[in-house]
Amino acid sequence: MWLRSLLFVGQIYLMMALLGLVFLPWALFSSRGASYACKTYCVWVRWTARWMVGLHSEVRGPVPQGNVLVAAKHQSFFDIILLFGALPRARFIMKRELMWFPVIGQYALRLGCIPVDRGRRAEAIRKLITDVSKGAEKPGQLAIYPQGTRVAPGAHVTYKVGTAVLYNQFGQKCVPVATNVGVFWPRKGILRKPGLAVIEFLPTIGAGLNNADFMKRLETDIEAASDHLMAEAGFDAKD
Repeated sequence: MWLRSLLFVGQIYLMMALLGLVFLPWALFSSRGASYACKTYCVWVRWTARWMVGLHSEVRGPVPQGNVLVAAKHQSFFDIILLFGALPRARFIMKRELMWFPVIGQYALRLGCIPVDRGRRAEAIRKLITDVSKGAEKPGQLAIYPQGTRVAPGAHVTYKVGTAVLYNQFGQKCVPVATNVGVFWPRKGILRKPGLAVIEFLPTIGAGLNNADFMKRLETDIEAASDHLMAEAGFDAKD
């Protein structure tokens, strides 16, 4: 299984580079080209995960179609693949360091993703609001990871207030997203496990809650649903 995982991981990064080069002329002149390239890559990763390491994947719940804030649990690279592949017009709040990654950084900027410095919290939030405001006319789904980083199954990382600030600043509803992908595809390492990786779009949180109530609802909904999905995959989040 480790050898199969190594081959799988190697070929998905090779394919990232190849698709990045093939679609580059279109992506340079059109965000639609960048989006098509990334969605093609998502299909490739899901397909090869299924037959190379036995990792099937599934998207549950109604997929948001309009302008909405999407707040997702983040456990590994695979939940990004599932989330971007499912959403019709996604833009991500991403850590600034990713801008310098080959292919990923260049395509993320073409998609309208918003880089943020994580080290200075207050400054990062102010810049986040400014950057999002500049791109507010762009239709689609703004995706954010409220814990700010990948979180291993069973680990607890505080939900950051930046999600609530965006929720109230722009008066948009928010769709929480739960996942269990970290059970099969860890944050670090090579080994991938067979099974069914899931992301689930949860009931929408309507606009108008204050920051404290919104954050409590968001964390409760995402953590409970993620624990359920992980239990379904055979992982006890309470261990």
